[in-house]
Amino acid sequence: MKNKVKFLLDANVFIEAYRRYYAFDIAPSFWELLEQFAEDEKIISIDRIGYELKKGNNDDPLRSWAITNFNQWFMSTDDQNVFSAYRIIIEWVQKQEQFREYAKEEFASVADSWLIAYALAYNHTIVTHEEYNKDAKKRVLIPNVCRAFNIPYINTFDMLRALKAEVSINII
Repeated sequence: MKNKVKFLLDANVFIEAYRRYYAFDIAPSFWELLEQFAEDEKIISIDRIGYELKKGNNDDPLRSWAITNFNQWFMSTDDQNVFSAYRIIIEWVQKQEQFREYAKEEFASVADSWLIAYALAYNHTIVTHEEYNKDAKKRVLIPNVCRAFNIPYINTFDMLRALKAEVSINII
């Protein structure tokens, strides 16, 4: 990997775009941009996010796109640097009294914890639609952990602005 700024995409970046504002039939250029940014080594995601997107039925367009067009940019978390960062993050979460035990257990078992570990290990900016909530108890939020470890995080729109992207919509 070249030493460029990389944005690390959470599953909700793909899912929200697909379900709402950048559906494949409305804004195919958004998906083309993601592919181009990935080819240019500006964005990636991790294997565990890929697994989430690839679940479901064969008729799911997002699943098909993830397998066909983005699969090579789901980076492996099977890596000593990521394991070390994961351990540090999980230890921190376990010490936080504000989170309920079930929230801590869930966090340790989902892709979010690995996404943060990858960002910490490789100094990437996380792209997520989650927002910081100092009072969160029922769920360990990505931005809450990112703040504790000084990991930058932004939303999809700020990433697109940072990459100077233009998503075109064709009116027929």
